Amino acid sequence: MSAPDRLERLYTPHRMNYVREAGPASVGCPFCAMADEHPGEGLVVARGVSTFAVLNLYPYNPGHLMVLPSRHVADYTELTEAETVELATMTQDAVRAIRAVSTPHAFNIGINLGTVAGGSLADHLHQHVVPRWSGDANFLTVVAGTKTLPQLLEETRDLLTESWKSLG
Repeated sequence: MSAPDRLERLYTPHRMNYVREAGPASVGCPFCAMADEHPGEGLVVARGVSTFAVLNLYPYNPGHLMVLPSRHVADYTELTEAETVELATMTQDAVRAIRAVSTPHAFNIGINLGTVAGGSLADHLHQHVVPRWSGDANFLTVVAGTKTLPQLLEETRDLLTESWKSLG
């Protein structure tokens, strides 16, 4: 029997692990926990004065990273002018670094502002930078619900950290 609104539903219960394990309620803010990490440590790829870039622990694609303010702030309108400028500049550098390492065909860049908008870590603003390739959502992802990633996060981090350094 179809739903009254005639919409099909795609359930992704595996995402609840991300919300439960990495969400603010269980361990505090995971982004703030990275406050003292340097590029090349943990998931941190690069640091600016008021922002930093980290790999996504649950990437949609290889090289999927996030750019965020160092300060714990939830809403885009709460950023200072300096934080806003650096967030944009660091996002540009993220695109350059990823392009140098893996030559993607395109990018998805965006902010999920608030839980309802899809922000599972909505208490700390972060902008996603997701490299895309033609065919990156292949049969394995669509049919089996499995995403293939060709390298470990640490290897991706090291490549992007080195690439980022060469931008300077």
